Amino acid sequence: MNQPLSSAERAKLYISVLKCPVCGGRFDGTNPPNLTCPEGHAFDRAKQGYFNLTTRPVQGHYDKELFTARRNMITDSRLYASLHETIAKIIANRGTVREGERASGGLVVDMGCGEGSHLRGILRELGPSDWLGLGIDLSKEGIRMASRHYADGLWVVSDLAHAPLQDESAQVLLNLLSPANYQEFKRILSPEGILIKVVPGADYLGELRELLHGDSNKRDYSNAKIVALFRRHFSKVEVMHLKYQQRLGADELRDLVRMSPLAWSAEQAKVEAFTSQGSAEITIDLALLLGRHPQLG
Repeated sequence: MNQPLSSAERAKLYISVLKCPVCGGRFDGTNPPNLTCPEGHAFDRAKQGYFNLTTRPVQGHYDKELFTARRNMITDSRLYASLHETIAKIIANRGTVREGERASGGLVVDMGCGEGSHLRGILRELGPSDWLGLGIDLSKEGIRMASRHYADGLWVVSDLAHAPLQDESAQVLLNLLSPANYQEFKRILSPEGILIKVVPGADYLGELRELLHGDSNKRDYSNAKIVALFRRHFSKVEVMHLKYQQRLGADELRDLVRMSPLAWSAEQAKVEAFTSQGSAEITIDLALLLGRHPQLG
């Protein structure tokens, strides 16, 4: 396997895949870490290490408490460790090359990365390599936390509908439990790249769903419409299923509630009943949707 890239090499490659969100021009890579395009639009790197490439003020819906709980759950409890291992194997074996060959490096972009824990976990599973991680999210709070805890990646505040990335610049696109913008995904994905979208299965966090919404129409969930839409946009689609259970302790259950949209509209008494448990088995049920670029269909 190739030796990991140096910091200077990584910075140069990162700058080469970004584009100006105002005019679409390429950034000058001679004065890192700041970005300037030929039209003079300039963007400074924040002191935490990220770039804000939005062109309008954005009011985020997710706060620091949510992202802290999400990071605790993903990083400390390892509830999603099997997901990270599975995605890393897909990237290593199928990311940018023909079937049967092994990919050695490229750009992995997490579209809707939040505080970056999923992307960091996947890159950790890939081990020392030439894979570069780039996370994009509209939440400044999430990106700020990502850059503070995971300094090796590049973290960008941006709207997924207008991602500041060059055409065909990513060998792997990730979209994990997050809304999608398929037109942008197809523009950014390289001709031999792969999109990995992760969506909940019917039993995902079923124990939480049953206790909080067992008497409402939120009790049942189907991803059929999401899968059908994915198939309309991408060729050579493969669907993989990942299902397992893990016991979580009291602190982890509280973090799970803080990070999950299932709890946001639930009755407080039901939330307290769930978090007051000393421990509980939690089900992870996910569908991994793998798609190639449409032009390869």
